[in-house]
Amino acid sequence: MARSSVTPETKKPSARDRLLAASDELFYNEGIHTVGIDRVIEKAGVAKGSLYCIFGGKDQLIETYLFNRHQAWMEVVQRGMDAADDPRAKILAVFDELGTLFAAPDFRGCAFVNATAEALPGSPEDLAAGKFRGWIHELFFSLAVAAGAVSPRVLADQLVVLYDGANTTAQMDKTAAPAVVAKGMVRMVLDSSSYVS
Repeated sequence: MARSSVTPETKKPSARDRLLAASDELFYNEGIHTVGIDRVIEKAGVAKGSLYCIFGGKDQLIETYLFNRHQAWMEVVQRGMDAADDPRAKILAVFDELGTLFAAPDFRGCAFVNATAEALPGSPEDLAAGKFRGWIHELFFSLAVAAGAVSPRVLADQLVVLYDGANTTAQMDKTAAPAVVAKGMVRMVLDSSSYVS
């Protein structure tokens, strides 16, 4: 029996994987509403029927794109927090990860902010952003509780505002510096006796 010359390293990615890679690149760099489905199909090098067979349509592809972005960011943040010793250090680690993200040459802002800029209520983008926002609020709330915050909800809300502000400023000013500034502000908030016991 003849052996295949195709190795795992040379095997062509599946149509699903190519559609996801193409949509991730195009949606993030150019915008969900700007990029038509034909561009994604062309970039992925798949038949039009493949997209509809695998995802059902653009809305489901958008949902998967944003779900994958959410999962990837959660993993990055978790790795950063896992390397930290205590709740305070874990909070600061989130802002360290933002700095790394902002310094990437392909950084174009928060994928969820970008996706919802023109989204209608109840659209896939709106629903995915709601899930992401719920996660980021819960993340900071649980870290605030673990850090011994007197008012964990207030501290969490402040951390979310610093997180969002750093994201927006980094995107608009095209610099990673906002992560450092935000981290310094987080330290000041955490050092305040009125927030952490």
